[in-house]
Amino acid sequence: MKHNAWSRWTAAVGAVSLAATLALAFAGCKPRIRGSKAVASKDGGADAGKPKGPCEQYAEKVCEKAGDRSSACQSLKSAAELFPPSACTLALKNVGYASKKIAEQRKKCDELTSKLCKDIGKDTETCAMVTKQTKNFPPERCEMMMKRYDRVLKDLKRREAMNKPLDAQKQAAIAAPDAPSFGPANAKVTIVEFSDFQCPFCSRAADTVHKIKAKYGDRVRFVFREFPLSFHSNAKRAAVAALAANAQGKFWPMHDIMFKNQQKLDAESLKSYAKQIGLDVAAWEKALTDKKITDAVDADMKLGQEVGVQGTPSLFLNGARIQNPTDFSAVQKAIDKALAK
Repeated sequence: MKHNAWSRWTAAVGAVSLAATLALAFAGCKPRIRGSKAVASKDGGADAGKPKGPCEQYAEKVCEKAGDRSSACQSLKSAAELFPPSACTLALKNVGYASKKIAEQRKKCDELTSKLCKDIGKDTETCAMVTKQTKNFPPERCEMMMKRYDRVLKDLKRREAMNKPLDAQKQAAIAAPDAPSFGPANAKVTIVEFSDFQCPFCSRAADTVHKIKAKYGDRVRFVFREFPLSFHSNAKRAAVAALAANAQGKFWPMHDIMFKNQQKLDAESLKSYAKQIGLDVAAWEKALTDKKITDAVDADMKLGQEVGVQGTPSLFLNGARIQNPTDFSAVQKAIDKALAK
């Protein structure tokens, strides 16, 4: 999944699991939601570092109150380009008026956030997520969700239950030595990833994996589990190809080359990668049809479902779910905390 992304709730609240949709706040590949579109962020650009004019400053102040991804903020940013600077200068002097209006409009969302956090727990990760995400909801969506509050609460309680560390039995199951891994079996920290080779967020997580190995060496054990999503047409083929490479001791080279070439995971491309990493291609091709390998992929999928994996990448550290697996700084913080215990 976490393609962590993990950032929107559907306007048609009843159409999908709210917990699953909320999880889009943490970047990841999730089962598709009809009508949703991925939006790439833009950083920097030609205007980076350029002094902000009064219209940009006004839009920035309003967006601080309304939420950066709220419709009010986005609409104002677009419209502000057409405003004369003199009008924005005047508006800046009266920005309190806009803040007051936004606060009036946000009452339903504030009420929703307060009620959910009270019922779920104010100190929970789910409360923090709800608090962050509802800032970007239009008021009418918050009102609609209040009308369906029981279902919203039920879904979020289910999500919060998933935030709790796995029990010892499930931890042992996902960390079993039947999957590709690196690091010693007795490492103080064991990280298990459920991943999809066609998931773009998983390629970011793959970068995180390399950083973990470089920084922590034999202090961390890392286990890779297959979780090819059904709407990725080449994902299962790639998962089988990776485990077939693992049979020759070359899982990680295959892992790396496939993540670098996610747009080319067809059969011929995979055969080319097998040659490039020095596999015995004939033996590898034979392994592709080995029922043991396809069964292993299916077993990983079943295991992921049993521990609440809903998307990729999903990372577990000593049985606790890491909420932003594509962010190395967040993963590093969790590892350091576990090592310090």
